[in-house]
Amino acid sequence: MQQMQTDVLIIGAGAVGTGIARDLALRGVSSVVVERGDINSGASGGNHGLLHSGGRYVAGDVHSARECREENELLKRLAPQCIEECGGLYVAVAGDDERYIADFPGWCEAAGIQTQSVAPADARSMEPALSENLIAAYTLPDASLDPFRLSLENLAHAKALAGSILLTRTAVDGFELDRGRIARVHLKDMVRGETRTVEVSQVINAAGAWAGRVAGLVNSRVGASIPLLCSQGTLLVTHDRLSERVIHRLRTPGDGDILVPGGTVSILGTTSVTIPDPDLARPSVREVDVNLTNGAEMAPILASTRYVRAYCGVRPLLADDGSSEADRDGRSASRGFLLFDHENVGLGNFCSVVGGKLTTYRLMAEKTVDLVCGRLGNNAACRTRDEPLPVMDACSWTEPGRSAKVWVMGHASDDEILCECELVSASAVDGLLQDCRDIFPDPDLQLLGKRSRIGKGACQGAFCGLRVASHLYDTGALSSRRGLGAMRGFFQERFKGQRPILWGAQMVQSELAEALHCGLLGLEFPAPESPEVELSHE
Repeated sequence: MQQMQTDVLIIGAGAVGTGIARDLALRGVSSVVVERGDINSGASGGNHGLLHSGGRYVAGDVHSARECREENELLKRLAPQCIEECGGLYVAVAGDDERYIADFPGWCEAAGIQTQSVAPADARSMEPALSENLIAAYTLPDASLDPFRLSLENLAHAKALAGSILLTRTAVDGFELDRGRIARVHLKDMVRGETRTVEVSQVINAAGAWAGRVAGLVNSRVGASIPLLCSQGTLLVTHDRLSERVIHRLRTPGDGDILVPGGTVSILGTTSVTIPDPDLARPSVREVDVNLTNGAEMAPILASTRYVRAYCGVRPLLADDGSSEADRDGRSASRGFLLFDHENVGLGNFCSVVGGKLTTYRLMAEKTVDLVCGRLGNNAACRTRDEPLPVMDACSWTEPGRSAKVWVMGHASDDEILCECELVSASAVDGLLQDCRDIFPDPDLQLLGKRSRIGKGACQGAFCGLRVASHLYDTGALSSRRGLGAMRGFFQERFKGQRPILWGAQMVQSELAEALHCGLLGLEFPAPESPEVELSHE
């Protein structure tokens, strides 16, 4: 069993967890971030990538609307490399609530959000995909945000400043208490089964939809608990980019009423389905249908466009009546966040931060670190409100179109393209491995996919999965049957998002992928019992 020691252990490597690591590092505190999957495995990687202006919440949650507006302005100034300032257009179509439309400018003014009325004809000129039935439109300062680059750069900065460490594919296996404090946290490697123990001064629970489960591991000893409502939201990725701006239905928030540009594609969503367990989250055919029906009312092209993938995230919403009943409506729950200090059950070195949004991740981190640094006797002030997030080239491969630009600007004659959809070259993959080797020493297709555009295009990994795996074997990064297992896991993850959208061109694409993966590699058969066995080249 391995032993470690740290000032602060952070559970969860989403936007909030990695943001906490950077905030701590800027105050001179090192941390270990523990994640059961990989960076942004939860809601931070399963959302629109929308930097909210706050307009969506002005009618029913002014506090959240103001928080979104303030953090929107801060992030645009401090992390511009992660943001496309595309702007937003809130539109209403014939039949929408005219009282809501009339009140909207006043609600925005009350929340301090800048908005401007646009004539329906002008709005359709700005965004030709919009419906001919438009009756009202307003511009708002929404933007598109790359949540993967944001989390990677936060963590890279924390590592550079204070030597903070990320442990991926590592789960919390239990807490060891001593006189009312957590003295040690037991961890388990989810791939190798190895265990390690970390001696801690403070523990932060930033596990998102799994925060209640983490608190429950302590609950059996002292009674810590978190009332959470898990709300699944399913989204669709289009083959092409359909709009220049964020398009937002001007009505009470509902399903399929936001279309966000994500570089070269657009993302339509989202639903809200309460589920009892975040591990059960899967995009469903019914949710896909609901999104298409509602989305096509504001942009008819959404009914006939090609979709390359569906995915979902689970919102960790606060159950305001103290319950976590599975049948409650997530639409009515607050989008605010809450920090639990757990001092009411005698725990002075454990806290949990839950709720909130991607847009407010920095504020959530600031409030959490204020509490933890106070407990550590550290009086340093938060600096994330003023300190720009440094640009890290190693984290920039998540940007849509970047690898293609790099390739066009110049490349070696023998630099093979491994991902044709996104033009990711062999040298780009080698660079990724080199830059991140100290963070994820075991080459893995899914880990590379999280840090680049591999598998994100129309073929959804059908070709690039094979080519990247072959390249890793050729360069010695892979040498055993474990690589085949990694390939199987990569394809299974991609198919999970294709299953609900199997019609038209994407059905044909999926049939071709099945023929390649099953006919060529037999990946439908069970994994070998000894993945470490070396492959024979005879």
